[in-house]
Amino acid sequence: MAIEKVKEFFRQHGMKEKVLEFETSSATVELAAQALHCEPCRIAKTLSFMGKEGPLLVVAAGDAKIDNPKFKAQFGTKPKMLKPEENVELIGHAIGGVCPFAVNDGVKIYLDESLKRFETVFPACGSANSAIELTMAELEKYSSSVAWVNVCKAWQ
Repeated sequence: MAIEKVKEFFRQHGMKEKVLEFETSSATVELAAQALHCEPCRIAKTLSFMGKEGPLLVVAAGDAKIDNPKFKAQFGTKPKMLKPEENVELIGHAIGGVCPFAVNDGVKIYLDESLKRFETVFPACGSANSAIELTMAELEKYSSSVAWVNVCKAWQ
């Protein structure tokens, strides 16, 4: 199970106790915000795409939407989201629990600038009822992100 992989990942970093699990679903931005009692914009949603060189993840604020021209300029291809079955196979996490931690080898992770306005955000942890609160520095470190990008709109 992906949540177990993520818990083990954070255990190795001395942060397993920070992984939160809920009795209710946190599979969407709205449900996660309800479970965490926070604004939806503070949910760090992880979006999965097929890039020119393979699968990639973009972690963005809950209120941000992918801007197609910005995405194409950044990655050299139109945004093509992975199908649910492709997420499990290529990323290692199922829809609702896709996160930038403990992913399959070869997956490139990018953080969108829409997140930088917050001190902390809440990405999922590999299941449809989990999250962890991280600072931007922690998110950068534990996601092993390649770079910060500006590929979203509607959040400013």
